[in-house]
Amino acid sequence: MAGEPEVQVSQLLDERGLSAFQIRVLIWSILIALIDGYDIGAIAFAAPHLVVSWGIPRSALGPVLSASNIGVLFGSAIFGWVGDRYGRKAALIAANLLFGVFTFAAAYSTDLTQLFWLRLIAGLGIGGVIPNVVAINAESAPRNLRATLSIIAVGLVPLGGAFAGFVSAAFVPHYGWPILFTIGGVVPIVIALVAVVGLPESIKYMALHESQRRRMEALVASIRPDFKVPANARFVIEDEKQSPASNPVYLFRDGLWLITPLSWLLFALNLMGFYFLISWTPTLMVAAKVPQAIAALAGALLQVGGTVGALLLCWWLQRRRFHGISILFVLAIPVVGSIGYAGLTSHAALLTATFFAGVLVLGIQSGINVVGAMLYPTSLRANGSGWQLGIGRFGSIVGPLVGALFVGLSVEKLYMWSALPFAVGAVVCFAIHVLNTARLKAHPELQRAQ
Repeated sequence: MAGEPEVQVSQLLDERGLSAFQIRVLIWSILIALIDGYDIGAIAFAAPHLVVSWGIPRSALGPVLSASNIGVLFGSAIFGWVGDRYGRKAALIAANLLFGVFTFAAAYSTDLTQLFWLRLIAGLGIGGVIPNVVAINAESAPRNLRATLSIIAVGLVPLGGAFAGFVSAAFVPHYGWPILFTIGGVVPIVIALVAVVGLPESIKYMALHESQRRRMEALVASIRPDFKVPANARFVIEDEKQSPASNPVYLFRDGLWLITPLSWLLFALNLMGFYFLISWTPTLMVAAKVPQAIAALAGALLQVGGTVGALLLCWWLQRRRFHGISILFVLAIPVVGSIGYAGLTSHAALLTATFFAGVLVLGIQSGINVVGAMLYPTSLRANGSGWQLGIGRFGSIVGPLVGALFVGLSVEKLYMWSALPFAVGAVVCFAIHVLNTARLKAHPELQRAQ
């Protein structure tokens, strides 16, 4: 109401800078991101062992490799809406419990049909993590760190996938492939239960919901002990234009009518290439007579490279946004295309190629996860990010399935064709850069929220 004092939340965060609150949010986000990445990658490292253990052809693995991505297709949008409606904390806890329980159950699968359905349901929870991790960090940080802290958090998702590779190399020979899913089930359940007490809520989410006022006042007092919140003050996010509802129709307003669908296409293209690489690289390299331990390490280095890429590139991507991501797409084309030739050349060449492919491809994914979400205000951020990841999962489903269809091609030709989505992605990403630059020029009031 007119005359009520206002507490400007973004200004409060900017004046305080990086504090223990943001570090606490980041640490929790990293833990959740690591186990999310582990559960995404576990099936790829189990796959070569399933071929031997169950006596199945490699081509039969396509549906199972894509199953969790089908779940993510729906889970990202569902948990994005849950995050905007009930809070980032509630969405993250529920998502971890869901994929933890069904990943644990996957350890007891006896055939591909059982494993397919368990992975699909687990994918619903897996899909809920990134939209809410991005939102909780972007909304709790000062302006100059919004993208950076989010990129650091989601950039560690690939490292979780690398842990699955290390577990495969170290423990599967002794305990069998089920150990991958046993670990991937127990850990997120434990994290979810502890998070009930330890995980903070997004400060900007609380600012938009009067029911969170008491918690909001306590958080402001911890961040700024010198600041006294007036009794009748309204909390406002002064640098964002909020939508009146979380209906997805608002994702197309304020100059976003073309940018939003192009961002969905961008996610689909990168995830198509990304999931082909992480799903098929261990199996294809074993088929090319590379030792299983080296093949598992190559798959793990894709993920390690992704983490290194996200951490090295986060400051640059904070400044360059879609323009910088376009450059990474261009660089990914020759690197990804060379993996097959590298695998036939030497183990060192293979490991080098997969590492740098990870730096670029997963660096791109970390960047678009965050930069894409920054297109939207707090009231729509998890929802917008969820739709990007959800629609984008069509690409992650298609990637492994296309690999199954063309698995008979020579390995060097297969990887050359797998670089095609990155070439198209470079064009789409640059188009988004041009359109968004024009949008912000036409609506300078939106610039402060970027």
